[in-house]
Amino acid sequence: MMRTPFALLAMAVAVALAAGCASIATPPPHATPAAISLKFPATSYVLLGEVHDNATAQQQRLAALTRAVEAGWRPAIAMEQFDRERQPDIDRARLERPHDADYLIEQAAGSKSGWDWALYKPVVALALQYNLPLRAANLSRADAAKIVRGGYGDVFARDQQAALGLDGALPADIVTAQTAALDAGHCGHFPQAMLPGMLNAQAARDAVMAQALRPYASRGAVLIAGNGHVRRDIGVPRWLHEDGSRVLSVGYIESDSPDQGFDVVVRVPAKERDDPCKGAMMGKPMKQ
Repeated sequence: MMRTPFALLAMAVAVALAAGCASIATPPPHATPAAISLKFPATSYVLLGEVHDNATAQQQRLAALTRAVEAGWRPAIAMEQFDRERQPDIDRARLERPHDADYLIEQAAGSKSGWDWALYKPVVALALQYNLPLRAANLSRADAAKIVRGGYGDVFARDQQAALGLDGALPADIVTAQTAALDAGHCGHFPQAMLPGMLNAQAARDAVMAQALRPYASRGAVLIAGNGHVRRDIGVPRWLHEDGSRVLSVGYIESDSPDQGFDVVVRVPAKERDDPCKGAMMGKPMKQ
């Protein structure tokens, strides 16, 4: 089945937007929600990963975040699930219905966003309950596609590129690691001609997420995002340009996934899914 360049682009952007996680049924003592939550208040940036469709991992993460907030911590919460241009919708929804998580999600994301909001509603509700800043942290699929096709300049002015840290060449280690991740995400069949653009789009997403966190360093900022984005070695921490002691990266990792790049790893059982590479070899985009 032949695919048009645009179809390949849409497939690649969709796959790259997904990120992985990992883990085992009972976390070791150091990785319990209670133990992890104690680390949060002393850290400027707390990056909490996920496998997007793994409810067990998200429950573990919510438990840790809730414990810290109930104990008095009052961070800002930035979420990959909201595109950055939807921030005015978030702010308006909070003014109109300050305690209505469903209304906020409807206004700022809608039914076509592709996220399973049953998994993310508790995080939104926590932010509303404690009146925490809630920030839209992601680069939209449309903007990511523009960057793939035409570069950073199709989305960001020169001064914006400089502010994001996107005005120079990507570090070689990020290029190497993200290339391997993209190829693995496409079951070894990633279209090489699209590689430079996809690397730029991935860097832009991480840089935009870092920018969403930065204004809240003094009170603490939490990022809710896929594990690939919270990895200390190649993800958002690289774009924060901070002393490593101010960043905590927690990976919620499925039992069959690698765990490099995190300060803390919580292992959760892998969710049963169809073989993603079977679909990829048939010319269909894989799901992650």
